[in-house]
Amino acid sequence: MRIFWLLAALLLLLLLLITSQSMAAESRPNFVLVITDDQRHDAFGLVQKEQGERGRFPWFTTPNMDRLAGQGMRFRNAFVVNALCSPSRANFLTGRYSHHNGVVNNHTPFPASNVTHASALKAAGYTTAYFGKWHCDAQRERPGFDRIATFVGQGRFINCPLLVDGKETPTKGWVDDVTTDYAIEFLRKQKGSDKPFDMVLGFKSPHGPRTPPQRAANHFAGETMRPVPNLDVRAPFRDGPEAQQNKRAAAAARAGGEGMLNYFRCISAVDDNLGRVLDALDELGMTENTVVVYTSDNGYFFGEHGLGDKRAAYEESIRVPLIVRYPKRIKPGTTSDAMVLNIDYAPTLLALAGVEVPKEMQGRSWTPLFEGKTDGWRQSFFYEYFFENRFAIPTTLAVRSATTKLVTYPGHDDWTELYDLASDPFEMKNLARDSAHAELLESMRKLYKRESEEVGYHVPPTADDPATAPKK
Repeated sequence: MRIFWLLAALLLLLLLLITSQSMAAESRPNFVLVITDDQRHDAFGLVQKEQGERGRFPWFTTPNMDRLAGQGMRFRNAFVVNALCSPSRANFLTGRYSHHNGVVNNHTPFPASNVTHASALKAAGYTTAYFGKWHCDAQRERPGFDRIATFVGQGRFINCPLLVDGKETPTKGWVDDVTTDYAIEFLRKQKGSDKPFDMVLGFKSPHGPRTPPQRAANHFAGETMRPVPNLDVRAPFRDGPEAQQNKRAAAAARAGGEGMLNYFRCISAVDDNLGRVLDALDELGMTENTVVVYTSDNGYFFGEHGLGDKRAAYEESIRVPLIVRYPKRIKPGTTSDAMVLNIDYAPTLLALAGVEVPKEMQGRSWTPLFEGKTDGWRQSFFYEYFFENRFAIPTTLAVRSATTKLVTYPGHDDWTELYDLASDPFEMKNLARDSAHAELLESMRKLYKRESEEVGYHVPPTADDPATAPKK
């Protein structure tokens, strides 16, 4: 009889353990980050509808982005702290500025010693996975991730070879379709798992050279961009010896045509794949307990300020789309005008998972904003871009508040820019040398100093030497 009761007690203990593990897994949300490459904040159907006559691309539609926004929260003031592919991805991973995480350009591998949302969640019992674009030079390792299916460097749009758990694997088809296939396969395998997951799906689109899939090859045929006032307002460095490469990029961007349309065709095809991921979550019964984030690594210029590409500190470059859906915490169809950053992503995930946020992370959790609580939220942020010896944009440091922006270029005080964003959203009138705004300039210089000190700004050893700048 004693053996019977002992066995019964052991069985009860086992059942309680299994139940507690199951409840713990259920209480901890899953995470899905979908990140595009070079998608402007307004390259989004819902934003074009919101902008009305001010929209540059009123013909552009993104039904699945709109669908996700209707089910979650759209942040209308989302920014990156470094508008460049690899640095921004490192910002998302680490919750830290580029000068601290070591990735300040596209040719520096991601240091495996960095603490990331993936490494912290993995230590807390999560399964982690990364699909698609990683970048960070030709790095083959994906620190912190259990499961990977990614390409090296920029990859290519058609028949791109992938590293699948470290093994070189040929593929057929459009790369963002293929990596979405791997992501959905991963989701299906998690269905029966008692472990929550943290999954990143990084799209190559709409980065150039843009090749949309056949299904999108004729989308938006014949459409053109509406002009905006700042097309003829040139950046202060635009006519200097550093500008030649960027002049060509700007001319191509402003010309529009098929190159411009392929940008939107690629995003349209990405929107298809977002829909596939959302459908898979619905089908697998994972929607309620999964946090889905849709965003981009940086914006993109279409000739504004005489520029193409990104990097510079103007709004077109540093603003990105951002949608967060979490049915347990976020009311559907809501918006927030709070100033949020890509360094906030990692601490937000850890906070939602109940994992302590490492002290080195510099971002802030968005969780108060989900309930509309903005008291004490940031009113300004520091921006940095470090000169790269293969490109024309000079090192750019800036501070942006809700209504004002100060942009500086080390070694070129004469290029300093000051904008009143409330009255001049296109950043057309530089007030830096206007004596009537001397007080505003001084207050922004003080804000710049405070913000740069708070983030511990310094020039890291991985930054390129400006002495290698291209000459005319």
